Amino acid sequence: MSADPILERLKTLHPKAIDMSLDRLVGLMHALGDPQEALAPVVHVAGTNGKGSTIAYLRAMLEAAGKRVHVYTSPHLVRFNERIRIAGALIPDAELSAILEEIERINAGAPITFFEVTTAAAFLAFARRPADYVLLETGMGGRLDATNLVPRPAVVALTPISFDHMQYLGDTLALIAGEKAGIMKAGVPTAIGVQPTDAAAVFDRRGAELGAPLFRHGREWNVARTSAGLRYSGKAVRDLPPPSLPGPHQYDNAGLAVACAELLGLESHAIGAGLAKAEWPARLQRLTKGPLSASLPAGTALFLDGGHNDAAGEALAGWIAGRKIDLVFGMLSTKDPASFLRHVAPFVRRLRAIPIKGEPLSRPASEIAAAARQVGLADVEEAVDENAAIASLAAGAAPDVPVLICGSLYLCGRVLAANG
Repeated sequence: MSADPILERLKTLHPKAIDMSLDRLVGLMHALGDPQEALAPVVHVAGTNGKGSTIAYLRAMLEAAGKRVHVYTSPHLVRFNERIRIAGALIPDAELSAILEEIERINAGAPITFFEVTTAAAFLAFARRPADYVLLETGMGGRLDATNLVPRPAVVALTPISFDHMQYLGDTLALIAGEKAGIMKAGVPTAIGVQPTDAAAVFDRRGAELGAPLFRHGREWNVARTSAGLRYSGKAVRDLPPPSLPGPHQYDNAGLAVACAELLGLESHAIGAGLAKAEWPARLQRLTKGPLSASLPAGTALFLDGGHNDAAGEALAGWIAGRKIDLVFGMLSTKDPASFLRHVAPFVRRLRAIPIKGEPLSRPASEIAAAARQVGLADVEEAVDENAAIASLAAGAAPDVPVLICGSLYLCGRVLAANG
């Protein structure tokens, strides 16, 4: 039984996709019996970049320790069920449909946003199934995020802050960090990843105001690459395997996950096992099957990445590390392609700009192409979709020049649906 028809109905209950207020959800959750107050110990994660990767590492660590873990993340790539993971498995269709129907009946047509409904569904599912831990990712902000109804998490984690969603969160790093800091709670330990100075200062002040113990990168913990993997220095010094996800930025994400694991009391063997086997799709994911990879000459690697802001472009440039690369690039109109592309432009040999089919907020390929030329790229062409773009790049492809499809998680979802 697919939940899709119910989800489509629920999308129509509020004229805005995003409406930052907790009043609607507070009322709905109270009518549902406040399941958010009956969860297993919660690790609540906010930030701009790296939330999903950090949660993927921490989930793998906890499961390696034999723990039963529920996970809530967003957005999904191919199926909505990806957002709600029950003890290691995606929520079954029948269970999801029953929960959504219950919420729909109790809400009785009152205005409620789609994300508020899906968060309510996760809280209900998690409260009704036993677990040792719940890993909870904020949607966009923190202070007014639907997930912030959890009264007292076991651990709070704050991933790196960058410019994104400025129309909702503010146009300075300090304002954005202030919104993210809204998930910090009095007395609750907070693990903090690599931060720009302005964001770090906000977190320091908020921690002092709340009496929340801070566990900060560069102060209470550090992480470094070694010839054998990763060295973490915090409450203990731990030599660990390298992170399973590619890219130098993953060492910092992995370090933050280790910091959380340390606060939860996990042993090194479980931490190391989790680092080595964590999986998270559309984060520099190698595609080896499907029509897109088959369209390229043998030996030409094809990758997929959902990063879509300035910091993600910088992280991607670190992964390319001086090589040349061909890009297939699509982005939403709410994002700035030039701020992303300026980091990778020195390494891009060819770029094919595409719209994201099925997305009303897709940025036109002509605007993406213009932004690419603005940052100095010369071999830039428009294509109608990812299939046409790959076909264009196949001529002149080289084994030492990988092809990367990037710019949006919505684009990644389309690609994985046909090539995952």
